[in-house]
Amino acid sequence: MPQQAISVTLSPENITWLRGRVGSTGLRSVSELLDQLVTSARQGGHSVQRRSVVGTIAIDAADSALAHADQSIRELFGPLLAPPLMARESRASYGPARSARKKRG
Repeated sequence: MPQQAISVTLSPENITWLRGRVGSTGLRSVSELLDQLVTSARQGGHSVQRRSVVGTIAIDAADSALAHADQSIRELFGPLLAPPLMARESRASYGPARSARKKRG
């Protein structure tokens, strides 16, 4: 299948990463690597490392149906979600400073 030239704008960090991948994969160019990445993604390949949250959350065996989950979350994060404490300072008085007048005598 014939290839077609396009223009792609990438951040400098991504260009550096692509160039490094070209060298490590033995491909000839960044264009060839991009074509391979897009083809793999389009076909549902595993070009992107997938991450899972399996095993990162522990559910209390006594509440396996999560009936009390709302309460537990409120206990953990309630203080963070509470409205901030409003502190007020006494009103500053503006105007000319009062100076002690010397008595003439």
